[in-house]
Amino acid sequence: MRALKSPFKPAAQVIEELREYERIAGFVEIARRALANNAFDGVLTTIGLLMGSYLSGIRNAGTVIRTGVATSIAMGVSGLWGAYLAESAERGRDLAELEQISMTDLSQTKIGRASRVAVIVVSVVDGLAPLGSSIIVLIPMFVARATGAVTLAYLLSMIVALVALFALGMFLGKTSGAGMVRYGVRTVIAGVVSILLSFLLGAE
Repeated sequence: MRALKSPFKPAAQVIEELREYERIAGFVEIARRALANNAFDGVLTTIGLLMGSYLSGIRNAGTVIRTGVATSIAMGVSGLWGAYLAESAERGRDLAELEQISMTDLSQTKIGRASRVAVIVVSVVDGLAPLGSSIIVLIPMFVARATGAVTLAYLLSMIVALVALFALGMFLGKTSGAGMVRYGVRTVIAGVVSILLSFLLGAE
């Protein structure tokens, strides 16, 4: 009796194909920049949201969570959709130019598949980066919903945000080959400035 063939490819084969598509399309560097930039935006946006909520006297963790998650989802959808449209246009143009030069339909070749994979990878990273970083900053609020320590959760969320910014800075520093700590400090300064400006603008 013939064994049924699985519709799923082995993980090793999938990884090897992704590596080959990366060599053709070169999307990892773009995805890496999207990860850092959009995660940075997600953290800073959430800092602004938390500061605005705190200064407005909101002490209900559920309210902060709903507002924060809604904002995170909006950023994620915006990032994914915008990146998909932009990357599709860029990759489509490049593929069309190659087809014009070679006078060949490349849509079903490795080049065409690599182009489509690049669009998907960059779009997903672009969408998940701000969403994920925002949710991480909001974790203390989820805990506060059970404990009731909302004021403490605001403080802990700010600390988590600054730690996340420092980690992003170190990631950028490692990518650029420059000082990781120096980059970490730079991104933390951006967070501190955001907190101070929010406080000054929101204080009565």
